[in-house]
Amino acid sequence: MKILHVAPINVAGVPFSMMEMQRHHGHEARLLTLHRNTLTFPEDICLDLPLPRNVLARWWRKHKRIDRERDSSLLVDADLRTPPIHRASNLLEYCYFRYDDLRRRGPVNRALTDYDLEQYDVIHYDGGLDFFRDCRVARRWKEEGKKIVCHYMGSDLRVRGVDPTMDKISDLNLTNESDHLLLHPNIHYLFIPFDVTPYTVRNQENEVLRIIHSPSKRAMKGTKLILPVIEKLKAARKIEFLLVEHTSHDQLIEIKKTCDIAIEQVGNLGGTGYGRNSLETMAMGIPTVTEMTPDYVSWLPENPFVLADPNTLFERLLALVDDPSLRKERASEGRKWVEKYHSYESVHKNLTELYRAHHIY
Repeated sequence: MKILHVAPINVAGVPFSMMEMQRHHGHEARLLTLHRNTLTFPEDICLDLPLPRNVLARWWRKHKRIDRERDSSLLVDADLRTPPIHRASNLLEYCYFRYDDLRRRGPVNRALTDYDLEQYDVIHYDGGLDFFRDCRVARRWKEEGKKIVCHYMGSDLRVRGVDPTMDKISDLNLTNESDHLLLHPNIHYLFIPFDVTPYTVRNQENEVLRIIHSPSKRAMKGTKLILPVIEKLKAARKIEFLLVEHTSHDQLIEIKKTCDIAIEQVGNLGGTGYGRNSLETMAMGIPTVTEMTPDYVSWLPENPFVLADPNTLFERLLALVDDPSLRKERASEGRKWVEKYHSYESVHKNLTELYRAHHIY
């Protein structure tokens, strides 16, 4: 099968892993991203379209995220299973969207020709968005009989929402976020595909235990809640703490290899519990601490994490620091769990079943 992935950005390397997984299982797959990931995750076809990253743009995205997440929480609490709608928030943003579509028309049309993108049978929109806001390419491909898959990642549904046109023509909706299941009436959960083979389990610890926290965005990972706890822990035990930010992915992996305990997040401020960051640490046999929503805790099978919230984080970390057997147990459980649920084989099997159920195969 010929599968084309289209994504605004290679978020945490997940769209690229989806492509690699399908290639691994014999499909002809490619990934086209509109914008380059600044954390040096690998790219396939990247149009390198400009993405505003100035102070004003960052402030506006943060402002929208806070408002949309609050609105999403209200929808979940009301059990409406109705995702927010992706639209311009005001006239200025509407004008920018129109300008941005005009600006990307040339690069997109050239890519469609230069990379022969019309040949693919399945168009897998990682992010649930077409090249253009009016969904002109997705609508044409749907009319030509191609299958359309919308795959929502990260905060896609809770912050941005669905494009009504894309939602209408989609043959299958996927998500890697458990709370998205409460926001959409017709969506299916898929574990993030993760290749564990490049990662080896650490076979020795540092004499002074090293704890790492590597947030992509502090506000979403509860970093301001974590730092005071770390200071309290430093006063009680001899530990080393690494706060790693604004570092390339390759460099981050090398740093993680030297660490004994990892903290993913607390506060549930921007996610439901974990992502690729935790998969990497657990694949290395590093006990990983995180907070999850109650629904996710009850749903997630064979949970291998050390669960903590802002009130219990100190106790959980202290227990890990003081108990080598507990660290060893969680290290072993974490690696086995990643292999069982996130391996290319496991995720591809589940995706194939969904493809068949929705007449994509």
